[in-house]
Amino acid sequence: MSIKLRLIILVFLQYYVWGAWLISLGGYAGLSINEGGLGFTGIQIGSLFATMGFTSLFMPGLLGIVADRWINADKVLGISHILAALFIFMASQVKEYHIFYLLLFLHTCFYMPTISLTNSVSYNALEKNGLNSVTDFPPIRVWGTIGFIAAMWTVDFLGFARSSVQLFISAGAGIIMALYSFTMPAAPPTKNNNNKGLIHALGLDAFVLLKNKKMAIFFFFCMLLGCSLQITNAFGGPFLDSFKSTYPDSFGVKHPNLLLSISQISETLCILLIPFFLQKFGIKKVIMISMFAWFLRFGLFGVGNPENKIYLLILSMIVYGMAFDFFNISGSLFVDNETDKSMRSSAQGLFMIMTNGLGAILGSYGSGWVVEHFTVNGITNWPHVWFTFAAYSLTIFIIFPFVFNPKNTSE
Repeated sequence: MSIKLRLIILVFLQYYVWGAWLISLGGYAGLSINEGGLGFTGIQIGSLFATMGFTSLFMPGLLGIVADRWINADKVLGISHILAALFIFMASQVKEYHIFYLLLFLHTCFYMPTISLTNSVSYNALEKNGLNSVTDFPPIRVWGTIGFIAAMWTVDFLGFARSSVQLFISAGAGIIMALYSFTMPAAPPTKNNNNKGLIHALGLDAFVLLKNKKMAIFFFFCMLLGCSLQITNAFGGPFLDSFKSTYPDSFGVKHPNLLLSISQISETLCILLIPFFLQKFGIKKVIMISMFAWFLRFGLFGVGNPENKIYLLILSMIVYGMAFDFFNISGSLFVDNETDKSMRSSAQGLFMIMTNGLGAILGSYGSGWVVEHFTVNGITNWPHVWFTFAAYSLTIFIIFPFVFNPKNTSE
């Protein structure tokens, strides 16, 4: 089996585990207990998604250090998936908020680092086989998004989008992913770690990148864009559910996961465009495209509905591909190219800390507060919610080109 096919299977499983619950959990958590849901409030739903942020603050960096120094990254990846699967399975068995929160927190402790670890294992395997990560990884990474879509469709078609079974499916896929990880090409720790100072000895290598002005600014905007990543993950489902009384027979209400999965389908196409856009326009313009796409994503949600304006929601799903990929995938490649290979896993962990860590925390709690602010007597003014997020995205789009200069290498 070729290394590219092996990596395709790896990333497919990696994101299948996540896709089984990430988009549909908000709808299940917000559904009343009488309807089979968890009956959580907007703030509580936001806090569930913030677990990914809190754990991404320290776990990707911590396990990245372990992979850089002591244990093969492929082994760390497999062990992490076993533990993540255990905790998400336990979460599928409970409905009490505090216990559910704790188990989801423990799950994300071990799942979130696997995203950057999968990147590290993939880059290592490509490098060993004489392939180029910038040109060869994006077509492989497409299959991660296809795995995410496959999981969403599985959950939707089987009728589990508003059920705890979605978590059970994620756990099963996680065990398969763990076993497969152990078969990947060895990604051993770097050996040249002697006499490199206290920071290196403590495993804080990647944080040295923040001394570089270019990288510090880049990581700051990673955090701001990371705020946007969790907003529609948490509230896309509850938003579509809000149309049950006005458009009960619409496609978006009956099959919310299928409608939302158009976003991931768009991702598969946009990932393939990344090598061309990076080579043609450079990282700065590619990130700006992502920022403007987030503005469109939220704005179109604000004016659309799943009946006579469903085309606006579909258009929002389509631009999501650029919003997510042109920042998340391009950013990971940029970080990999800008850092020494001896700290590859640590640098990817730092990227995760800023996006899925600090950014996710601010985005999850901030979006939860915005939703609560525009909710009166149990009814949410969703257009006001989405326009608030659109204004946020437009603001960072305007500021970014004035402060980020990718050619600046000053310390």
